[in-house]
Amino acid sequence: MPDMSASASLAMTHLVSFAKEVDEDKVTPGVLGFIVFAAMALAVWALMKSMNRHMSRVDFTQVPDPKAEQGETAEQTEKAEQAGAEPADAETSGQGRKQG
Repeated sequence: MPDMSASASLAMTHLVSFAKEVDEDKVTPGVLGFIVFAAMALAVWALMKSMNRHMSRVDFTQVPDPKAEQGETAEQTEKAEQAGAEPADAETSGQGRKQG
């Protein structure tokens, strides 16, 4: 190593001594583990951003089903007739008395 400067050789001696201090029996994830973790974190971030965009497009107002409303008014009319009372929505359902 004749071409190395004094500071480079000093740095190399420190790095070599640090490398000897590392336990050879210890298993670490290393660079590959970090890359895989970072890729998974980016994928989760992209999925959350996409989900947020799709959820903002959803219209949560529920449109009432006209068939269900007709069924409910018919049931209410039958219950009112059985009780002997006039149905509350007789004018709107078309089953009330004619006023003339």
